[in-house]
Amino acid sequence: MLIEIAKGDFTAALRQYKKTVPFPGIISRICDQPCQDVCKRAEAGDAIAIRNLERACVDIGESSSEKSRPLPKRGGKIAVIGGGVSGLTAAYDLARKGYAVTIIEADSRLGGSLWKVDRDFLPAKTIEDDVNAVIKLGVVIRLNTPINQELHDLRRDFNAIYVAIGAHTVERFDLDQDEYGFVKVDAVTFATSMDGVFAGGGLRWGKEMHSAITSISEGRRAAISIDRYLQKVSLTASRINEGTYPSCLYTNMQGIEPHPVIDANDHQQGYEWNEAIQEAKRCLQCECMECVKACEYLKQFERYPKRYVREIYNNLSIVKGTRHANTFINSCSLCGLCGEICPEHLDMASVNLTARREMVEQNRMPPSAFDFALRDMQFSNSDKFELARNRPGTDMSDTVFFPGCQLSASSPDHVESVYAYLNNHLTDSRVGLMLGCCGAPANWAGQSALFESTLAAWRTQLQAMGNPKVILPCSSCYQVFKNHMPGVEIVSLWEIYDQCGLPAFAGTVEPANCAIAIHDPCTTRYETSIQDSVRRIVQRMGYQIEELPLSRERTECCSYGGLMWLSNRELAHKVIQRRVAASQADYVTYCAMCRDFFASHGKRALHLLDLIYNRDTPGVSEIPGASAQTTDERAARRGPGYSQRHENRARLKRKLLKTIWGEEMDGAQAYESIRLIIADEVRVKLEQRLILTEDIQRVIEYAERTGRRLLNQGTGHTLAYFKPTSVTYWVEYLRQADGFAIYNAYSHRMEVPGSGQLS
Repeated sequence: MLIEIAKGDFTAALRQYKKTVPFPGIISRICDQPCQDVCKRAEAGDAIAIRNLERACVDIGESSSEKSRPLPKRGGKIAVIGGGVSGLTAAYDLARKGYAVTIIEADSRLGGSLWKVDRDFLPAKTIEDDVNAVIKLGVVIRLNTPINQELHDLRRDFNAIYVAIGAHTVERFDLDQDEYGFVKVDAVTFATSMDGVFAGGGLRWGKEMHSAITSISEGRRAAISIDRYLQKVSLTASRINEGTYPSCLYTNMQGIEPHPVIDANDHQQGYEWNEAIQEAKRCLQCECMECVKACEYLKQFERYPKRYVREIYNNLSIVKGTRHANTFINSCSLCGLCGEICPEHLDMASVNLTARREMVEQNRMPPSAFDFALRDMQFSNSDKFELARNRPGTDMSDTVFFPGCQLSASSPDHVESVYAYLNNHLTDSRVGLMLGCCGAPANWAGQSALFESTLAAWRTQLQAMGNPKVILPCSSCYQVFKNHMPGVEIVSLWEIYDQCGLPAFAGTVEPANCAIAIHDPCTTRYETSIQDSVRRIVQRMGYQIEELPLSRERTECCSYGGLMWLSNRELAHKVIQRRVAASQADYVTYCAMCRDFFASHGKRALHLLDLIYNRDTPGVSEIPGASAQTTDERAARRGPGYSQRHENRARLKRKLLKTIWGEEMDGAQAYESIRLIIADEVRVKLEQRLILTEDIQRVIEYAERTGRRLLNQGTGHTLAYFKPTSVTYWVEYLRQADGFAIYNAYSHRMEVPGSGQLS
């Protein structure tokens, strides 16, 4: 209502007011404004003058001639004893539901104690006009009819009774009373000791008159009980938020300027239209939305969490038809920031993850949603990258270094350096090495069975290595091991550096010239010890730390978590842009994907290992696996492309096997020998379309081996397809003497009859 008044549309405001209040003329003049006691605007100025606004709404707004529709009749006769505000409200609501209602009033007119109000303040015509709304509904009115019979006798004529009269008449009714002589009334249902008889108003409170708003509330709640009673359903189910109750609504008052109440020039006549508009504009329109303010994902879909949850539930309940919430469900980064910020701890991450699992279980998850990440995970846990080795010369491990798939893909040289460091510093421990993916993508995708099988494989592998402690640099891996493999002892790599010390060459910068901002990965949200270790490491190297506005337990996601970057690229771009704009300083993070995503949007960003193993320090080139780039160059570099990430993992495994264990990898497949010639502009397309070099190699190998291909006579180009899993890839290429020139490639989910699988 106040929104419409603030816009100057008093007619629309009146329509809204009538939907809420049964007697707008009366209430707009006698409203006792109980809401003012808890009005948030009072914390910055004065509480909203709601009664004056209600009156302006009625006085200025134009009532539309609403056509009354015939009400479907319901069985059941109801008597309302007492024609005051509470009784009139109950009669109004029950008549609108189609019940036959009779009001029995001892006085000569309806309105009860309303007639005791000053006529200048509440004109008789206002009372009569509003009361006529009840009469127009077909309610039978018996005036000058005091109750001279027992309620038991009256009950024989009516299916239910609502008693809403003054306390002085209580002795006339055979109803149980309390020690003070007041009628015992159920606080929720308003039921009395007599079956089918309900009570409210003065009889309930022992007063002739109390709050008009309370009277309306009681009348409406009693009407609900009577309706349920006659329909023979529960009187108490789902009635938690009736009457007064503590609200979970939170309104952030930070930055709200105080404004005093707008006074009416004529207090007797109330607000003029311009005064009402100004007062309505003072309303804060209380809503929480703290999570929406902090989360680009929630902001993108322009709703609020309660509605999101309802839409997700409805989406999962659909048997046939379009599931419009799929995109919303799959776009969440599952980072948990909303749950941390929400005063009621409503966590959309857990809601969406549960929804994804149910969608997969019900075979309703779009196969394209997370396919690329799942295939990337499959590659990491294939013989191309997966590895588990004890230190040379040992058959068991006390600790094992598990770098994860993304650090190995982004900076494989750091993996070598860290493993060398651990062997040099943990001299009393046999340090093994494991390469692979922890299974986080399967978990984020809702693929519970795949996730559990991945975890089972790692448990078996760790058991074979002697159940060692696992050292983890990746925060996503850390959460997977912590939450899903509780029997495995884990420690963060950053805690190792913090406790055991940094390499002797780390830290040569001048503090005054090197302020950096630390981005905490969202999967370390509640890992305070890891966050502290990272900051101590950075400070020991001489850097000044700038804390981002949202950091530690309120850190933001880079869009990698939950696979947002796959399911909703436009949103992921906004998420990254929002995060990189939080500070002008260079970012340092301890997640490879965070670093690479920031860098992909032009933000100077470093992985913590870029600082520890930097080329700015003399002698670092002698460290195994050290990069040829300086720290400054590392901050500006873009991350490797998707194909290069696969290649980096495979090369890392080959190199480590050869240099540490003296082994050679074998098992190369035919497609890997195919040489591709790809122009830069085509390579950009492939990255955007998530098409890997090996995808193209597989298409060409299949086409050349089977002859399943099309020839464009005009260009001489060949068009071929192949479907390795659930995606069909098409490649336009031309055979040349030194390889295959690639002109275009794309993918989709079209099923090509006869398309084979690579054995």
